[in-house]
Amino acid sequence: MSAFDDIRVLELGQIYNGPYCGLLLAQLGAEVIKIEPPGGEQLRFRSHQPVESHEFVMLNSNKVSVVLDLKTDAGRHALLDLAETADVLIENFAPGTIERLQLGPEQLLEHNPRLIVARGKGYGSTGPYAHMSAMDITVQAMSGSAAATGMPDGPPTKAGAAFVDFSGGIHLFGAISAALFQRERTGRGQLVEVSMHDTIYPMLASSLGGLHNNPDRKLPERTGNRHSGMALAPYNIYEASDGWLAIICISERHWRGVATALGRPELVDDPRFSKESDRAANIDAVDEEMSACTKTRTRAELVRDLQAAGVPCAPVKSIREIDTDEHLIERGMIRYVEHPARGRVPVPGCPLRLSDSPVGPLRAAPLLGQSTEEILAEVSGEEPQHVPTA
Repeated sequence: MSAFDDIRVLELGQIYNGPYCGLLLAQLGAEVIKIEPPGGEQLRFRSHQPVESHEFVMLNSNKVSVVLDLKTDAGRHALLDLAETADVLIENFAPGTIERLQLGPEQLLEHNPRLIVARGKGYGSTGPYAHMSAMDITVQAMSGSAAATGMPDGPPTKAGAAFVDFSGGIHLFGAISAALFQRERTGRGQLVEVSMHDTIYPMLASSLGGLHNNPDRKLPERTGNRHSGMALAPYNIYEASDGWLAIICISERHWRGVATALGRPELVDDPRFSKESDRAANIDAVDEEMSACTKTRTRAELVRDLQAAGVPCAPVKSIREIDTDEHLIERGMIRYVEHPARGRVPVPGCPLRLSDSPVGPLRAAPLLGQSTEEILAEVSGEEPQHVPTA
C-alpha cells in the first residue's frame, strides 16, 4: 500500500511550484489529475519545439491530463463535478485568478466540504505584497536571497537552482499532508496556503546570524562562496588543478584534518589560525594558504585525502556530471521513462523515503488531454465522448 492510495488530487499547477507538489503526491500513490487549459500548461511547450519540454516531462510523471476551459461555464461545471470526487485541489495561479474564474475556495468547499484546497502563492493572500505576481527570481529579490548571493563587490545574484519555486511546492506538500491527517480526525476539509516568500526567511539563518550576532561588526551583504555570516574559515570553493572543490571546517578537528591532508601541519600552530574566531578574523590569509595547496592537486586527490582526514568537502560538479551522477542513479533519484515523443528520458525519483510505502514504477508525463474523455465520463456516469483539447 502506498501512503496516498485512494487519494484523488486535482492539480491546476503551473511551471514548477504546483506541479512539483503534485509530483510528490503522485509518487506516493495519489491519483493526480492534471487540469490543463486548451493548448496545455505553459511549461509543456517551453522548449519551443513540437514536443513537451524536458522540464514538463520531469515534473509530471504518474499524472493524467484532462483539458478543461475554465473560462467557460461548461469547463467550470466540469471542474466542480470533479471536485466533488476529489480529496485535494492544488492551484498556484496568480493572485485573484481562481476567484475571477468563480472557483474560489468558498465555492469549492461548498461543493465538497471534505476537500483540501491547497494554494501555492508568491506572497500569500494577506499582507502588503499579496497583490504582487511572483516568479522564482522576483521572490529571490524580495526575500533577501538575491542580496545575499554573489561576490561582495558584485551585483545581487539569483541562485542557479529555482529553489524558491520548489521550496514552495515542498512546503505545500507538507501542508496538504497535515490537512489530510487532520481530516482523519475532524472529517472536514480546509483551505491551506503556502507563500514562497514565507519559506525563504528561515533559509537566511547564516546571513541573519551575521547581522545579529555581531551588531558592531560590519559585514558585507554578499560573501561570495564564503560563510554568509563570515563566522567560519576555511569555508569556500577553492580551485583545483582540474576544477573546483568546496571545503568547510566547523570544528578544530576539521582544521587539523585540513592541515594534515594538504601537507601543511604547521598551519595548526600558526597564531593567526589558532581558534575559529582567529581564522574568521584572518579569513583572507586562510583562503590564500588553502588555494596555494589546492591548485596543485586534482579534485579526486583532494577529496580522497580530505575525506580520509574527516573534513567535509566535495567537488563542484557540472550540470553534465549531475545528469549522470552515479549516486543519484543508484538511489533511484534519477530514473528513466519512455516518453512517446522524447524517447528514453531521465526524470526525478522521489526524495521521500518511507519504508512501508515504496515508490513504484514511474510513468511518463501524459500527453495533453490524454485522459479527458475517460475521467469526465467516470464523473458523469456516461459513455466517453470526444472533448476537443485545443
